[in-house]
Amino acid sequence: MAGENGIMSRKLAVLAVMAGLGIVTVGAWAAWAQDDEDEGPMSNMRFVVVRDWNGKPVRNAAVVLHPVTKKGKQAMGGMELKTNDDGKTAIDGIPYGPLRVQVLAPGFQTFGEDYQVSRPEMEITIKLKRPVKQYSAAGVQEKQKKSDDTKAGESKAEDKPQ
Repeated sequence: MAGENGIMSRKLAVLAVMAGLGIVTVGAWAAWAQDDEDEGPMSNMRFVVVRDWNGKPVRNAAVVLHPVTKKGKQAMGGMELKTNDDGKTAIDGIPYGPLRVQVLAPGFQTFGEDYQVSRPEMEITIKLKRPVKQYSAAGVQEKQKKSDDTKAGESKAEDKPQ
């Protein structure tokens, strides 16, 4: 019985932390939406995330929305949405003005672009690309070192009398 109480209290603590994070995120979003004294017009935004090479939907992609200041810098706050099985997600009540959109999904290049929210209804289609092959200087140096070691070993074998 005592073990069950400990587990239950840990579960409640986790739920309290999760609820607190949700309140902070919603609070930051509300602060962003009410940044101006005049709330002004709002937009209902729809996002569709697809693969660049075949147009198939990308499910469970993170669509991160950041407010942008008048100077073009990313402001504090933001909101993360997740795409469904059809690669779609939506949010209502985004204030008109600049909006930075980032999309992250495992196995794809990170997408990022600024948009101007200017209509009551907006749909943005994002085409994610495959990751590009990356090269590192450390990898090249390691290959070169192995090659040099192999050549050194061969020359030592050649120097030995038979």
